Amino acid sequence: MLTTVEKIIFIILALTSVGFTYHGFKTIFDSIRKGRSAPELKNVPINLVKAAITVLFQRTIFKARKGLSAIHMGLFFGLITYAFVNLIDVLEGFVPGFELIYGGKNLSNAPTGLVNAFNLISDVMSGFLLIAITVFFVRRFITKDKALMYRDNVLLNEKVKAGAQNSDSLTVDVFVVMHVSAHLMTQAFRLNEGPDPFMPVASFLNSIFGASQTGVHVAWWISLGWVMFIIPYLSRSKHTHFFMSPINLGLAKQNPRGQLDPAVPLKVLNGNHHDPGAKHIHDLAWTRVLDAYACVQCNRCQDVCPANFQGRPLSPSALEVNKRYLLKEATFGSHPDRLLLPLTETVISPEAVWSCTTCYACVRVCPVGNEPMADIVDIRRRMLIDGAELDSGVQNALQSLATNGNWMSKGKRLRGKWAKDMEFPVKDATAEPVEHLWFVGDTASFDERVVPNTKMVARIFNQAGLDFGIMYKEESNAGNDVRRVGEEGLFEQLVEQNMAAFGKAQFQRIVTTDPHSFNTLKNEYPQFGSQWEVKHYTVTLLRLFEEGKLTVKNKLSHYKVTFHDPCYLGRYNGGFTAPRKLLGLLGVEFIEMPRNCENSFCCGAGGGQIWMGKVAPGERPAENRIKEALTTFGEGASGKAQLFIVTCPKDMIMYSDAVKTTGNEGKIEVRDIIQLIAEAVGVEEPKVAEAVPA
Repeated sequence: MLTTVEKIIFIILALTSVGFTYHGFKTIFDSIRKGRSAPELKNVPINLVKAAITVLFQRTIFKARKGLSAIHMGLFFGLITYAFVNLIDVLEGFVPGFELIYGGKNLSNAPTGLVNAFNLISDVMSGFLLIAITVFFVRRFITKDKALMYRDNVLLNEKVKAGAQNSDSLTVDVFVVMHVSAHLMTQAFRLNEGPDPFMPVASFLNSIFGASQTGVHVAWWISLGWVMFIIPYLSRSKHTHFFMSPINLGLAKQNPRGQLDPAVPLKVLNGNHHDPGAKHIHDLAWTRVLDAYACVQCNRCQDVCPANFQGRPLSPSALEVNKRYLLKEATFGSHPDRLLLPLTETVISPEAVWSCTTCYACVRVCPVGNEPMADIVDIRRRMLIDGAELDSGVQNALQSLATNGNWMSKGKRLRGKWAKDMEFPVKDATAEPVEHLWFVGDTASFDERVVPNTKMVARIFNQAGLDFGIMYKEESNAGNDVRRVGEEGLFEQLVEQNMAAFGKAQFQRIVTTDPHSFNTLKNEYPQFGSQWEVKHYTVTLLRLFEEGKLTVKNKLSHYKVTFHDPCYLGRYNGGFTAPRKLLGLLGVEFIEMPRNCENSFCCGAGGGQIWMGKVAPGERPAENRIKEALTTFGEGASGKAQLFIVTCPKDMIMYSDAVKTTGNEGKIEVRDIIQLIAEAVGVEEPKVAEAVPA
């Protein structure tokens, strides 16, 4: 079809496109390599293959926005189809007589059935591509979906504010429309013998415009000309994720969710000295520099962020977007000096840094495996090293932790006071052997609102004949939230204290009340020599029921309950089953909230937020969660008491307060699951909650 001159021009343009594409991706990979060393990755080739399969079937995008995800999946398959369509178009241009219209009848020995199938798929997918890209165009530019927007208080790169994202999106939208339409017109102009039943869209266009060899040439050049422009453009636009997201998924975090990366790289490369945390963008691990290029900029992470929900200036999406545009300005924009600016001026504001609850929701929902939360922790680490001003409540908590081993300004000897008030002796695990070392935690040991539940746990353990003990004054805070606030040195001090206490005790396994303690003891203490099995108390309680050491005497059918999955038990460690099985054994009427299990909504206490002296304005996450529970129960109660069940001491505090601040006392009551178990097994007299009037 093409003349010799056209072929030469095409080859020159194609080589030019390849050259710009190579330069673009070399620039990206050079930038990624400047990041710090990351935790060692294993089985990389296998993981890259798995990631490719995951991307091919779009498995990760359906965690949220299922309708739009389905359209995106169709768009993705359409673009994959067009990789083959473009190859055929090139062959039709370069090979005389090579045409697939009418089943490839002009080709000798052509597999007619296969050709017709290809023509039908490419034709139908062309139509779907145009519909899908129109949907996304309307969403961004016509209806202006708020999910794609950022609040005014969120730090944004100036080019993003000026509409750089929209410009990139519009360019790709125009490309898809022009490329696909031109291809369809190319095929339509080829149909000189009337419609082809296996090319319905092209046949329809042929009925309007007819056949034309000149039209074939013009449309062919428009179609493939756009391809030669868009491929190098993608390496310089927000759509770099087309290529980088499969790589990012293949190189994603392999250590447990609940294990933070070290504050400084474990490997020292080329003798480089590293300060803890991150001040500049290449202080981040190279895998998290890669995150910026893999980011889809879909804002799913922003949707699930409890801090963003409250109106605080944190957007995990904006963090990644700002990283991308900072890197783009420093490389393609020829402003390398931008890399020397602090992340707190270019990527995320200091206030946003201290808004994060470290709930992991942003990481969990990301379809390409990004870790904005890990960036925030690294930035906190460096801010503390550099002497950044702290919230007074956080400062007081850290000082108390350093002095007393707890954040509540209580003397160490008071940690086991609740146990001395029990009607039976609670063993001191540092003085006599026990099977289960109960790591009680600060809130469960000291907070008077939670101590009654702690005593109930002890009574249940005792009734079941569980051989357990506590460490009394030898126990220190496990350090989970200390580490996530960024105080790595204090975290290591607390670990050292607890490891020394463990060394004094004789036990087989650890059981915890607090999911935060559970997380760090299970996932991070092994890095410091811990080898003990760690269980949350709900798992231990379920085992006691299954072994017949606890039995239900009073079915609790008079309760209608919903359950909140704590972030550090559920999303971080997959502890979804035990609490629900326990509720099933107790005979309550159990109703799930819409946001449950992996998609549970944070209470707002994590990442040091519970220590904050200054409370941010706006509806708190815990208040929103209580409203969600009441909506789940519905109007016109059945006369049953409505309970909000928790399995975390911090949740007990956060949600009990939220019931009061939302004015819902008498409508819903917050209880720890141990309170229901105590009532069901008859350890205490059944506690009757006030029923909601029908």
